[in-house]
This record gives sequence, structure tokens and C-alpha cells, in this order.
Amino acid sequence: MRLPYVPDPPNFTSEDDKAVEQRVRERRGKKGLIALDRTLLHSPPVADGWNSFLGSIRTKTSLPTSIRETAICRVAVLNRAWYEWESHSPILSSASGTSFFNLPYAFLIVCTIHRTDFPDVTPQQVEAVLKSPPRSPQADVLGSTLSAVLAYTDAMTLDVQVPDAVFAELKKVSSEREIVEITATIAAYNCVSRFLVALDVGERNAQTGPKEGGKE
Repeated sequence: MRLPYVPDPPNFTSEDDKAVEQRVRERRGKKGLIALDRTLLHSPPVADGWNSFLGSIRTKTSLPTSIRETAICRVAVLNRAWYEWESHSPILSSASGTSFFNLPYAFLIVCTIHRTDFPDVTPQQVEAVLKSPPRSPQADVLGSTLSAVLAYTDAMTLDVQVPDAVFAELKKVSSEREIVEITATIAAYNCVSRFLVALDVGERNAQTGPKEGGKE
């Protein structure tokens, strides 16, 4: 970490700052303040806005967990934000019933009751996600929905400008609301990953991949 972490509990004297801390703690629950929070709380107003925005992305969209967390984990892999990966891949793992710890550079695909084109995750699908190069999802293995989400995530993260063809594929399998929420999720976690990596939050920058079994 390139900055000292804010103490836990912080030494806030302002009632406004204390209120921000409380809101962050309420979202985290029993886990308490994590390293990211203890970095953001150097600036309570930033921490407050971050907490509200990311809370909405995580818990208030209509996206299935599988779609949301697949996009988040893909961003983490592309940006080498292993702290982000270690926080989110277990969510995918528990949703699919498959442990990511056996797949050190993959993110896991999980099925969703809202989709019909990939009713069950298969080893071939996980292998395809693991080895597919950027911008080249294997639709024949992954299915139309997941491959469209992956291609869109890759384009937004690596190129910023999304080709019309990539957007058209996402539009075929997503509602307008889902497109907005997928876009916001990818954008939000690009923000998160860049913040994490720039400041080396969680001390993961020296890693060349996910830390096996590691999760804050």
C-alpha cells in the first residue's frame, strides 16, 4: 500500500465523518472495514459517494449475480487487480458450486435462472473463459449471452470505444435496463480496479495472478 491505512476505528472528530464511517460499516456488515475502505476514508466525502454508488451496483440492479460478477471478475483479470479478483471470484464460485481456487487465472461462469442459453456451467466453458484472449470470446462454448457480455467488457475495458458489432450482440440478449446496468457495472469496477492498483491496496501488485485461497 502506497499510503498508510486509516486506523480501525478511525480517529474522526467530525460528526459528518463519523456518519460516513457508520454508513460504510453498515454496508460491510460483519466483515467490518476492509483495506479499500481504510484507504477511501482518508477522504470521507469520497468514501461516502463510493459507498452509495458501489452499493447500488452490487445490490440494487436487476442483473443476475452470474452476469454481474462475471463482468466484475473479467475487469479484474484484464486490469490485473488481484485484490478485486480475490474479493469477487468466491461469489461466482459459491453461485456455481465450483471453486475458483483450482483455476488460478480464470473467472467462473455460473448459470442463472433468468437465462436459457447456458443452463449449466461446464468444464469446457470455464476452460474457454480461462484461455480466450481479449476480444475473442468463444461463443460456441460460452453461449450467446455470456460471450456478448465478455466481448462488451473487453471492449469497454481495453478500448473504451465499443464497436457497433459488439454492442449489437449485447443488445440481442439484453434489455435496455440490463444494458445500462451492465455498462455501469463494467465502468464502476474499472474505476475500482484502477484505484486499487494505483495505490496497491491490499498489497497485491507484486502478484502475477490471483493468490490461491486468498480473500480479505
